[in-house]
Amino acid sequence: MKSYNIALAGATGVVGRKMIEVLEERNIPIDNFYPLASSRSAGSKITVNDREFTVEELDENSFDRPIDFALFSAGGDVSLKFVPIAARSGAIVIDNSSAFRMDPNVPLVVPEVNAAAALQHNGIIANPNCSTIQAVVALKPIYDLFGIKRIVYTTFQSVSGSGLKGIKDLERGIQGEPNDFYPKPIAYNAIPHIDVFMDEGYTKEELKMVNETRKIFSDDSIGITATCVRIPVLYSHSESINVETAKPFDMQAVMEALRDAEGVVVVDDVSIPSYPTPLEAEGTDLVYVGRVRRDLSAENALNLWCVADNVRKGAATNAVQIAECLIAASELAAN
Repeated sequence: MKSYNIALAGATGVVGRKMIEVLEERNIPIDNFYPLASSRSAGSKITVNDREFTVEELDENSFDRPIDFALFSAGGDVSLKFVPIAARSGAIVIDNSSAFRMDPNVPLVVPEVNAAAALQHNGIIANPNCSTIQAVVALKPIYDLFGIKRIVYTTFQSVSGSGLKGIKDLERGIQGEPNDFYPKPIAYNAIPHIDVFMDEGYTKEELKMVNETRKIFSDDSIGITATCVRIPVLYSHSESINVETAKPFDMQAVMEALRDAEGVVVVDDVSIPSYPTPLEAEGTDLVYVGRVRRDLSAENALNLWCVADNVRKGAATNAVQIAECLIAASELAAN
């Protein structure tokens, strides 16, 4: 198998470090590795597959060398500036920011849902929002069998979704210190405010879930609304999802489809009781689904509870899985 030259922008951040961990765990064949970060981190050392690499400052010349994949997890502004440079230099860019997600020329990919879209890239592939990723993995089998007419998302998102600033705010709050990052204290609290407020009172996070879900399913007819809430949990997002299907469904067929779905684990036995929680999802690459039940207030509707590690499946692992799709396609073409 061929080995690949991989650059990682944002290598010293929470998601960047997790990307390195996932690259190692999934045995991605790496020839040269180029960790890139801001000037503050330049010169520090990072170990990948027992090899030590020096972190370089990300600049316009970082991609003036053979690079197969450039993973970006350094924020939207950085991506807007450097992703086009990387793509023009010949690298396939997998970007974890929101910068290119809604660009009609950039595929938005969750491999369990629309892997084929990754092959239609023009040098840039977008990694969806963490809360969208786990939702569409859980909804894919329902969409395929019965279609989806409407979705109501209510999310309960961990502080690691805000990076180190969110984690530190929670730690400070637990110690009785004032919040520094969130608009209100996060310790022992719930904040119905993620990202900035947009038109008609929705936050940017909520609109991401609406627009990204439609793009991933290639279906603008789905009615979607969302409320996104930050809660005092370190890792893993939880979501209550209400789904109105386009066709009548049988609950047994729904449960069988979920159990057979790629990347999904059903944890659903109320007699024990058994259902997914953030602690159990932490550190894994799977999407856990439970509390699946018919919505008694509406025809052709059901509720489900969905939990996944936002830093792994919601960011790092999904990006690496996209690279795996491209590697597999390249290997197949070569043979």
